[in-house]
Amino acid sequence: MSRTFRPARRVLISGASIAGPALAHWLDRYGFEVTVVEKAATVRGGGYAIDIRGTAREAVDRMGLLPRLRAAHVDTQRVTFLDAAGETVGSLAPEQMTGGTAGLDLEVRRGDLADALYTPLRDRVEFLFGDSIATLDDDGDAVHVAFDSGARRTFDLVIGADGLHSNTRRLVFGPEEPFHHYLGHVFAGFTLPNEFGLGHEAVIWNEPGRSAALYAHEPSERVHGFLTFTRETPPFEAFRDPGAQRDLVTARFPERVWHLPRLVAAMREADDLFFDIVSQIHLPKWSHGRVALAGDAAHATSFLSGQGSSVALVGAYVLAGELATHAGHEEAFAAYERRMRPFAERNQALATSGGTVVTPTTREQLEARNAVLREPGAQARALVTAGAEEGRTAHSGLVLPDYGAAG
Repeated sequence: MSRTFRPARRVLISGASIAGPALAHWLDRYGFEVTVVEKAATVRGGGYAIDIRGTAREAVDRMGLLPRLRAAHVDTQRVTFLDAAGETVGSLAPEQMTGGTAGLDLEVRRGDLADALYTPLRDRVEFLFGDSIATLDDDGDAVHVAFDSGARRTFDLVIGADGLHSNTRRLVFGPEEPFHHYLGHVFAGFTLPNEFGLGHEAVIWNEPGRSAALYAHEPSERVHGFLTFTRETPPFEAFRDPGAQRDLVTARFPERVWHLPRLVAAMREADDLFFDIVSQIHLPKWSHGRVALAGDAAHATSFLSGQGSSVALVGAYVLAGELATHAGHEEAFAAYERRMRPFAERNQALATSGGTVVTPTTREQLEARNAVLREPGAQARALVTAGAEEGRTAHSGLVLPDYGAAG
């Protein structure tokens, strides 16, 4: 597709995690004037590893980021499953569960990806850290923005790339509840010292509806702990009370087996506890007037899909390309959604079709998975990973359009 440049337009992006900086990268290359506002004081480092697969790998290749991301690859080599007593049931290569491609997929710490996106932009794009959008007034010709800091600015377009609990979405589309699709799981993530001799691997303990996991990158680093459990209704009452969060999680893991006591203790004392529910966003439309949504704000896939960052990277590429090749934002937003919605929905579906491998919710699911894991040979283990082919298809379910070379 040939590219038609438009006069530089002023675009405000809310959010500097993954979707926001990726979108800023492409808009800057297409000649837009870009401002990114982020409520955090700086780009967030660290974090658990995320995967970049299929179409998303092509997107970062076109950004010129492959060499840096290859160098940051953490290379998880196996996932080991334990029974209720903490005894080993069996192990799988990660791609046997996800449908990824060994040697091609990238697995990097979330902070490493965020920094790789931000660093080339910091002298080209305006970043407003420690601030957030307070109000938006779209008068049809421009969007007038008031920030929490008190500053007031006017932009041609505003893009909300501010995550699952998007402030931009709330301001434009209303409260989150009608669009929030709860998948029945609650989780707590945190880090703790690597006292377990683990490296390039994950170990997962299961009981029906509950899982405890340790994810280790380098042997000398801290490990990531996760405690996940099913709950019929979301614990909204605990979201603003860290003490209630810790108590809720503690009550669900009373066993004195494996490393559960250590994980619970680390969760209770962690200064980096991340507590949330496993959920998705389902919106009937991703734009309204001069405001559009990208990444998790538009179509959160949930961590059970393993595709949130990948879909965000692809969506940023498509949204910027459509804005660069359409005369008006209405046509661009509509074309962006036509291309991206089927891809996003296919990847959202992975969260419900493949989650029982890692998080079996019933005794029957758990016993069936463990029985297969105990069987020798690749043929038996392929039964566990029957959803892997579905995942592989979803990961590459969109061919990136060619919007033309950018300077």
